[in-house]
Amino acid sequence: MLFTSLTFLFAYLPIVLVGYFVLGRFHRVAAAGWLAAASVFFYGYWSVKYVPLLLGSILFNYGIGYAISVRRDRSPWARRALIFGVIADLGLLAYYKYANFFLLQVINPLGGHAQALNIILPIGISFFTFTQIAFLVDVWKGKAREFNFVRYLLFVTWFPHLIAGPVLHHGQMMPQFADAKIYRIRSRNLVIGMVLFAIGLAKKLLIADPISAYADPVFEAAAAGDAIGALMAWTGALAYTFQIYFDFSGYSDMAVGLSMLFGVRLPINFNSPYKATNIIEFWRRWHMTLSQFLRDYLYIPLGGNQHGQARRYFNLLATMVLGGLWHGAAWTFVIWGAIHGALLCVNHGFRWAWMRLGIAGRTPRCIATAAGVAVTFLSVVVAWVYFRADTVAAANSVLLSMVSSTDSVEWTTVFRDKSAMSFAGYASLSFLIVWVFPNAYEAIDFVENRMTVGGEEGRRVGVMLTVGAATITVGLIAASLLSTFGTNVASPFLYFQF
Repeated sequence: MLFTSLTFLFAYLPIVLVGYFVLGRFHRVAAAGWLAAASVFFYGYWSVKYVPLLLGSILFNYGIGYAISVRRDRSPWARRALIFGVIADLGLLAYYKYANFFLLQVINPLGGHAQALNIILPIGISFFTFTQIAFLVDVWKGKAREFNFVRYLLFVTWFPHLIAGPVLHHGQMMPQFADAKIYRIRSRNLVIGMVLFAIGLAKKLLIADPISAYADPVFEAAAAGDAIGALMAWTGALAYTFQIYFDFSGYSDMAVGLSMLFGVRLPINFNSPYKATNIIEFWRRWHMTLSQFLRDYLYIPLGGNQHGQARRYFNLLATMVLGGLWHGAAWTFVIWGAIHGALLCVNHGFRWAWMRLGIAGRTPRCIATAAGVAVTFLSVVVAWVYFRADTVAAANSVLLSMVSSTDSVEWTTVFRDKSAMSFAGYASLSFLIVWVFPNAYEAIDFVENRMTVGGEEGRRVGVMLTVGAATITVGLIAASLLSTFGTNVASPFLYFQF
């Protein structure tokens, strides 16, 4: 069930929302149980056969976590339980996500004769696995102490995050589910939730999906070995760069907005990453919860920056390669992760040299910022080519075409009925939203600050902003739904495949 589907918007969401607040008036545990059951149903709507896998993973990790907490005073035993739980989680993820890759890309090149297994990747397995690995580690560290099973079930299966994140921590969610305030309707939550949802829906249906029509043909042609030319290569690379931005940003806004409707706050997972002035800042803004997970549970345990510069660079590179592999079992993802790892190493090395040479602060701030944003964005575009391409050869073909000096390929050969003016329009709109306009969270903060003005002026401003927000929300939702009316085309989010 997609957030963008009519079934979700006009059946699932209203029923779950009304049932939650009705039950919340009488019994908070029943309301939490209702949400947990609704979340499991949401997952099962995709594929019922993987519901036992999800529930089995939850029961297993809950049991391991509880055992660790009970025997916390016996560190060796608790440590073994932690290691067993993490290995079991990673083993399950590895089987479903990497078994075919290992057999075909590792065993066969070494002289083996392995055949691909008929394995279908369960949707959301990476997210609910990482969420529970973080839970086990937090229990071991003494950060997670509550073991109410209904709330734990809801914590893992919470439908706004279950399929494509964000990666949640036990301490972020369990106290909220225990708070009586979230079981009461609050107009502020409903307004902010609907605004965020509408903005996310518009990003997905009005920008990400239409602009994908200029990315897919380029990468399909490259995979088929066809010539694409410089103009088409840059068009495809930029189109995908904006497609994945608005697709993931849209999902993140919708997830936070949906959760807010129920009074539950999800961590912000996306914060204008293309405005970053360097690659370090980019990873503090893109998929923020995954970046924090990789930092806290991989980079720091590897030693972080505590053992010299060379070891630090190795840890950065290893973390990003594994982060790339997390996105998918393909060499293209490994290369994408390696590119970002190398860029992080260069960035840290450049900072170190910049400070040692005493050059910091000499370049005018506006020039340094503009140059930093441009170089970072160009680096990200190059890396996205490997992320999107089906094969390394196809990615190389696109990149070589991007730097070629000739362009003899006709536009219609690749894009057929798609006009260059239409792409220019989508690209211009994307540039404005990405670099000129504030993001959704900045806009909401601005509105709320204006509404805190006291007196008659404050009330007048509050009414105007409320009416304006309602008008924008209704308009965005109507335009988004009208854009897909009668197409009957499912529009899954890109991060569903990871």
